[in-house]
Amino acid sequence: MHPRSVPTSAVPRPSQAPALAALVVANVALAFGPWFVRLADTGPVASGFWRIALAAPLLGALALATGARRERLGGGLWVALVAGGLCFAADLASWHLGILRTTLANATLFGNSATLIFPVYGFLVARTWPSRTQGLALVLAAAGAGLLMGRSYSLDARNLAGDALCLLAGILYTAYFICMAHARERLRPVPALALSTAASVLPLLLFAHALGERIWPDRWAPLVALALASQVLGQGCMIYALGRLSPLVIGLALLIQPVVAALVGWIAYGERLGTADLIGAAMVAVALVLVRRGGPVVARAKASDMGGQEAA
Repeated sequence: MHPRSVPTSAVPRPSQAPALAALVVANVALAFGPWFVRLADTGPVASGFWRIALAAPLLGALALATGARRERLGGGLWVALVAGGLCFAADLASWHLGILRTTLANATLFGNSATLIFPVYGFLVARTWPSRTQGLALVLAAAGAGLLMGRSYSLDARNLAGDALCLLAGILYTAYFICMAHARERLRPVPALALSTAASVLPLLLFAHALGERIWPDRWAPLVALALASQVLGQGCMIYALGRLSPLVIGLALLIQPVVAALVGWIAYGERLGTADLIGAAMVAVALVLVRRGGPVVARAKASDMGGQEAA
């Protein structure tokens, strides 16, 4: 990216230091999520259930501590929250299944595809064409994803299935964004996150049971780490940072996740990235940045308060 293309508003000011620190912590914490899923001795969907079930009480307490008040919620708001919880549960189920079938780097990249897909929803709702920069981002993302999936298939057909599951997770996370955008019209970020998290607990348990997965663990450490790192620390810090920093800074920071995930995959599992993998990942990474600086889209500000995946 040429330095002159960076808007002045994207240059961090001293007062933004806490938000920048929170943003870095959020992305590093979220990047470790796939590793904890692999370490868990439960099924992949069951690990998603424990991520939510263990985090929900803490998020509820955090919502109360930040001034959330008990009030009557309208029927439309409850529908949005429950639908958001169902979409988030399906997102986690698909993503966690995919994590075990592809590399940690690919799982993180495709799990974050909601960042690219949500603007497309905005274009459709607003019935406007994307800007030139956003159009380039979509083309780059499609080409990079195709290259990564092709490489996955050439290494192992199961990796392609894993990529597809993680991409599906990104689509489901987009649906979660849409539902939560409606809920955010009435609720602040932390209470909205706490309620949608609670709505995800039972669906994930039912998904895990339907798949015949082992649900009760012998080792709790990976699941506790998953809940604290991904759902409480990662999502909590992301919500704090979003809205306080420019979309360009947020987009650039998202690139921390696949880098950290790739390092973890290399050290823990010997998942070395080839030249084609690096090129494909770079194309998707550039697209993540471009789509966030190419112009406003519908509900962008509301969606930015939701927090990031995993995707996700």
